Formats: sequence, structure tokens, C-alpha cells
Amino acid sequence: QVQLVESGGELVQPGGSLRLSCVASRSIFIRYNMNWYRQAPGKQRELVAGITLAGFTNYADSVKGRFPISRDNAKNTVYLQMSSLKPEDTAVYYCNAKNAIFTHWGQGTQVTVSS
Repeated sequence: QVQLVESGGELVQPGGSLRLSCVASRSIFIRYNMNWYRQAPGKQRELVAGITLAGFTNYADSVKGRFPISRDNAKNTVYLQMSSLKPEDTAVYYCNAKNAIFTHWGQGTQVTVSS
């Protein structure tokens, strides 16, 4: 059974930090590249960061240098370490697993950046 379970979203003040976690089922984690997407109200879902099975990373320009992505192969977990948060980072953040054939999504976790 495919499972992607996100956690870590909450209300945070501008300039603050959060770490999002996504625990995946083992069968997914060892076969898929992992990504974080986000969707703000009234906007399209967008790619935030991705990490391949080999550990190569890519980032949206808006988060480069602020949101490093990493994966812990022993824990089947991908992280998004978010720092210097801005109000425009407010969105539902989704974990995504993708390969050449399939794409899977988590249920999302809300991040709100507000004073």
C-alpha cells in the first residue's frame, strides 16, 4: 500500500523556521524520487524542492538557499528544512513521490507564516 504521511506544518512568525517531514512506505522510498510541492489559496500547485534517489536536488528559485531538502534512507523519510520564512510561503505543502510511471501524493500539511 502506498503511503506518504506529512507532518510538521504549523503557524510560524515571519523569519522563523520549520521542518517538514514525509514518511513513505519502504516500497515507495527505494524506488521513487521525492519532492515537496505547495499550493497557496487561489494558486496552482508548484514544485518547491526535489531530491532524486541518488541524492541530487533541485529547488524553486523562490526557496533556493532557504529550504534545503534531504532524505534519510534508514527512516524512509524526506525532510524540508524551512528557514527565513515569509508570508508568501503560506500554503499547504504536499509530499510527492514520482518515477517514470507513477506519481503519489500525501494528504498535505498546512504552513502558515504570519505575525
